[in-house]
Amino acid sequence: MENLDWKNIGFGYRKTNYNIRCWYKNGQWGPLEVSDSEYLNLHMASTCLHYGQEAFEGLKAFTGNDGKVRIFRMEDNARRMQSSSDGILMAHVPVDLFCEAVKLAVKKNLEFVPPYGSGAALYIRPLLIGTGAEIGVKPSAEYLFLIFVMPVGPYFPEGFKPTELVIMRKYDRAAPQGTGKYKVGGNYAASLVAGKKAKEGHYSAVLYLDSREKKYIDECGPANFFAIKNNTYVTPLSDSVLPSITNMSLMQLAEDIGLKVERRKVPVEELEEFEEVGACGTAAVISPIKRIYDEDLDKEYLYGFDPGPWSTKLFQKLQGIQYGDEPDHHGWTTIVE
Repeated sequence: MENLDWKNIGFGYRKTNYNIRCWYKNGQWGPLEVSDSEYLNLHMASTCLHYGQEAFEGLKAFTGNDGKVRIFRMEDNARRMQSSSDGILMAHVPVDLFCEAVKLAVKKNLEFVPPYGSGAALYIRPLLIGTGAEIGVKPSAEYLFLIFVMPVGPYFPEGFKPTELVIMRKYDRAAPQGTGKYKVGGNYAASLVAGKKAKEGHYSAVLYLDSREKKYIDECGPANFFAIKNNTYVTPLSDSVLPSITNMSLMQLAEDIGLKVERRKVPVEELEEFEEVGACGTAAVISPIKRIYDEDLDKEYLYGFDPGPWSTKLFQKLQGIQYGDEPDHHGWTTIVE
């Protein structure tokens, strides 16, 4: 492997040594297979290509100061992939199989796990796709479960600095009773146009409101929304929002450090009352927000040019657990033996 500049490798695809594959045929999962190919041989009528039978996950592994490699909350990713499978009628990947494949993928690519102190991590991408040939609209009888990994730099190379969001009511990411709570590719395809417009306006993402009434905050592009006010961690309760494992972790840590936690409908007008606002997800952990601009009402909400004290504390605590610097009281990390 070449000597990588760990602090500047960016957040993008990079080839590593091996990926792990497992096929579902005749109603059962086969053995795990190790492959060094970056390509798939798919039937042109595969359901993943025509009818969106595709779900994925994202998680990370970290090198600690003790030299041990820790994977963060992989069982929760396994269960969330099962939930996505239920949403679009795909075969369940058993939790044990999922975790075994994740650990094998990390072991086979240990040299790509960035060193402690670099701010970088090994990003792990599990993928489940329908591979059976169907032209009628129906679920596949065959599936491929695949895991590939790559080192990624800090999501914010410039540091933990606040960004800006924009509200645009003419775009929806997901419909009520739709697939918003599942991690499926169609949700991301649906967000590309609005996301591009946001980037053109120099915003980091769109802050989506609920699709039915446009009254409540839903999600920040590919991340969950949270805010702090009156010593309370507030995050939206919505059936259209992906249940972020990072957000679940932050809610628990917020309670641990003495904040109240409210998961409820968040009216857009409440943006005026928040002391701190952030987006949270696997890639960045927390992306603090300094400004939200409501394009339709020509109104702005300002939260300061520096990350808030609670957001900073939560960010440091969660990263501390991921790197093994903080005690893992909740059993979230798995050490790769």
